[in-house]
Amino acid sequence: MAVQDVTPTTTRPPAAARTWTKARILGNGLTGLWIVLGAFLVWSLTADFDSETFGRYGPRMLQGFWLTVQIVVLSVVIGSVIALPTALARMSSNPLLKMPAIAFIEFFRGTPLLAQLFLLYYGAGQIRPELESIGLWWFFREAFNCCMLSFTLNSGAYQAEILRGAISSVPTGQSEAAHSMGLSRTVTFFKVILPQALITALRPLGNEIIFMIKSSAIASIVTILDLMGETKLAFSRSYNFDVYIWAAIMYLIMVEALRVTWDWLERRLTKHLRMPNQDD
Repeated sequence: MAVQDVTPTTTRPPAAARTWTKARILGNGLTGLWIVLGAFLVWSLTADFDSETFGRYGPRMLQGFWLTVQIVVLSVVIGSVIALPTALARMSSNPLLKMPAIAFIEFFRGTPLLAQLFLLYYGAGQIRPELESIGLWWFFREAFNCCMLSFTLNSGAYQAEILRGAISSVPTGQSEAAHSMGLSRTVTFFKVILPQALITALRPLGNEIIFMIKSSAIASIVTILDLMGETKLAFSRSYNFDVYIWAAIMYLIMVEALRVTWDWLERRLTKHLRMPNQDD
């Protein structure tokens, strides 16, 4: 005799009808306004397109674009290496570890990135004899190295604070359950606590990368020919304001590409947290 399946089936209730509230009307109105402004911008660029300026400075701006990508990627990746130890030191009960970590995080999060860059780029020249005596002047005399160091330390401080908050948000019952199963503290942290914390920190970390993309423009102040540096050079020679619009579009492409990638990554990593019938 065939066994009849008596498992109850559940159906999702129909979605509630959306009404035209004031917030929805305002949102659609602002969206329409942005569409109109975007269309006007496209029309302005195409109507006043200067092929000579684009042919002369477009390749150089593209080189600056890739240099900006390199600066952001390297600073974020190297910053992530120092972020986790700093976050753990920040959470430590040992004052010899905790106080330096607090000082590091508060300094780089509480001061402007531009000031930090100037301290390294211009300040290193003030102590050149001391740096030469210990063999470090070769590093600090290059603007790119000073830029990378300041960006890396700033990103590391922000990432450390993000990780600290994410680790603290994991319920203590997770570690207690792991300890009751005989897992060591190290295994518990890397196999139980940290994976959950990284999911929580994923969105803030994405915002940090976007912040670094936009902040990377200040590298041009210290003679780095990144995207903004090449744009400033192109404008100083052509006096064509469209080059700044091209640069803004390139920055927007970087941010949007990261946003789409981060959304996909978040959906993949949180797939087990969604209901089986929940749409992606």
